[in-house]
Amino acid sequence: MSTEIRPVSNASSPERTRRDVLFTATGVMSAVAAGAALVPLIGQMNPDAATLAAGGPIDLDLGEVEPGGQVVVLWRHRPIFVVFRTAETLKALQDPRLLKELADPQSEELQQPPYANNWHRSLTPEIAVLVGVCTHLGCIPQFDPLPNAVDPAPNWLGGYFCPCHGSKFDLAGRVFRDLPAPYNLPVPPYHFLTDTTIRIGENPPNVSFDFSTIRQM
Repeated sequence: MSTEIRPVSNASSPERTRRDVLFTATGVMSAVAAGAALVPLIGQMNPDAATLAAGGPIDLDLGEVEPGGQVVVLWRHRPIFVVFRTAETLKALQDPRLLKELADPQSEELQQPPYANNWHRSLTPEIAVLVGVCTHLGCIPQFDPLPNAVDPAPNWLGGYFCPCHGSKFDLAGRVFRDLPAPYNLPVPPYHFLTDTTIRIGENPPNVSFDFSTIRQM
């Protein structure tokens, strides 16, 4: 159930050596990737300004993501959470007891592209792709997928916990009600290049979605 930061290919940058150095540095920090203290560090590990301005997409081999686990990659200064949700997790996401705890269970606020406007907020139920920044004040939520009675919060149902101010999100990125974060975690533009490779930062062919329209980012 671990969170890992793995190398990915940058679909728009030819600077392979620089990219390798970037993700080597990122990998060293994987143990603290979920903590709020990572915010200033991530700011030091981005591609050059030209790549960022272009919003260059990145590719990820889904073979890097273990069932029940998560991999973190960087896109446009932001950590992107890619999660392999198990059948048990998908069943839990539809549990009426969970839905009653959520502020926006039907994703009525458009925090996702139209092709992810569904109960699992993704192109396919098993793979979640979320912007890993709390919609309250921009902290990085912790990945804690297993239910627990007391940790990291009382009656924990599994998902994401923001240690800064206590906001909670489920494994579809949906925010719990009556907590500081006002919106669900955004879903970035992405699509499948093959059955096992996704491209983050680019919409599917013939689909338009402007990432700048999402809230609190």
